[in-house]
Amino acid sequence: MSERRRGANPPNGAKTAKAIREAAAELFFRHGYEATTLRQVAAKVGIQVGSLYNHISGKETLLRWIMVGIMEDLLAAQQEAIAGQTGTLNQLRAAIDCHIRFHAARARDVFIGNSELRSLSPPNRRQVIELRDRYEATLRELVERAAAEGWADVVDPQLQTFAILAIGVHVSTWYRPKGPLTLDEIVEKYTVIVLRQLGVQEPAGSLRTPN
Repeated sequence: MSERRRGANPPNGAKTAKAIREAAAELFFRHGYEATTLRQVAAKVGIQVGSLYNHISGKETLLRWIMVGIMEDLLAAQQEAIAGQTGTLNQLRAAIDCHIRFHAARARDVFIGNSELRSLSPPNRRQVIELRDRYEATLRELVERAAAEGWADVVDPQLQTFAILAIGVHVSTWYRPKGPLTLDEIVEKYTVIVLRQLGVQEPAGSLRTPN
């Protein structure tokens, strides 16, 4: 069965599909993928279970939608942030800024992405991993360029890229909009931490002439 049955094009189909994805994400976040049923998803949206099959082929379709969607959004945000800057160090700062803000804003989806990858079938899992690899490769390239151009003293590009990635995941677990630090303050402090860890000593926002 295809994700959308041939000839099935119900009114407000796109709006319903979005509502289904949102309902599934909330239920997966609260109860886990395995414990969530399509009946629960349908009830949350306010439609019959059978109507779900106008949009999906099964429960895994919902998980793939969520996990592929968040990675596509993250990749798009990363590319937009980098494109808005000139110079390697400014692009690296922009990538770090984007990484932290995205994970803070999309904490629920990040949690699903990190906890439910194992629930995907191998083809769908590979699709998500390929998107993750693309995101990681762009960040690693910026780290390597910063070192090559004399901006940073990099010990191990791969491990230091992993450290940056881990910060985003960590922020998603504890950040709250009403916490003691604003998101701007968190981003600023973490950017300084990351740049110092890379051997870039000047405060975020400043520039120096490379060696």
